[in-house]
Amino acid sequence: MKPTLVLLAAGMGSRYGGLKQLDPMGPCGETLMDYSIFDAIRANFGKVVFIIRHDIEEAFKKQIGSKYEKYIPVEYAFQSLDDLPAGFSVPEGRVKPWGTGHAIYAARNVVKGPFVLINADDFYGQDGYAKVGEFLTQSAKNEFAMCGFLMKNTVSENGSVSRGICDIDAKGNLANVVEHTKIIKEDGKYISCLDDGEKVEFPADTVVSMNMWGFQDTLFDYLEELFIEFLKEKGTELKSEFYIPFVVDALIKAGKCTAKVLISESAWFGVTYPEDKPEVQKNLRKLIADGIYPEKLFK
Repeated sequence: MKPTLVLLAAGMGSRYGGLKQLDPMGPCGETLMDYSIFDAIRANFGKVVFIIRHDIEEAFKKQIGSKYEKYIPVEYAFQSLDDLPAGFSVPEGRVKPWGTGHAIYAARNVVKGPFVLINADDFYGQDGYAKVGEFLTQSAKNEFAMCGFLMKNTVSENGSVSRGICDIDAKGNLANVVEHTKIIKEDGKYISCLDDGEKVEFPADTVVSMNMWGFQDTLFDYLEELFIEFLKEKGTELKSEFYIPFVVDALIKAGKCTAKVLISESAWFGVTYPEDKPEVQKNLRKLIADGIYPEKLFK
């Protein structure tokens, strides 16, 4: 069964201040999302699912989703604050979404078969889609995957970033992900500044998670159970979030799945700071000049 590409896009309206402000990065006005979907199509993915909010549905479908429909089937799932398991309700005063794990929960009735999950506003490169997509078509129902990237290919020159540092076991499976904030590039070195003032240096080839996951649809068999556990423990908190890495970690530790780490040496792009945009545009132009992408993606 061909994998589905699932894009986390529920935060796009608020993040950009409106869908019209999606930044063009490619020479013909392409967004980073355009490159992701182009890469998924040529990696033989069978469908695209956008996870969005109901309040941006009309604008999103018109401005974004419609451009892909003649190239690949497109569907939508809707993350809603009150989409909760039976017996739970939204605590008074809560306005913040429940996180990426809850976003995937919203897609439980739309996604069938293997799927790759990404952030809608990041660039991952064609290598990752090819590797994770191929793995999922050959793996068992309890074998998941994560595309890992090298630290040197993900850090901004313009300020600190947060990265999930991957602990990989002898079989090449993910053992743990430890989030490090305030990672900077300093004199050619990659330094994490801890809260107590201590500095930790990471090698340039340290494998990090950039939220590109490969799942079988068996994930949904476990997701509600883990979400219920989360809600029982933290559901009354107004800003607590149910994250995908937490879900994967819990399933690995319970022996219910493995997560193969598939390492991509492609550069990850994202506009963490406004100053990042010219560098992203330059990198895309180089990829086009090298023949990896056409100048215009969707004609």
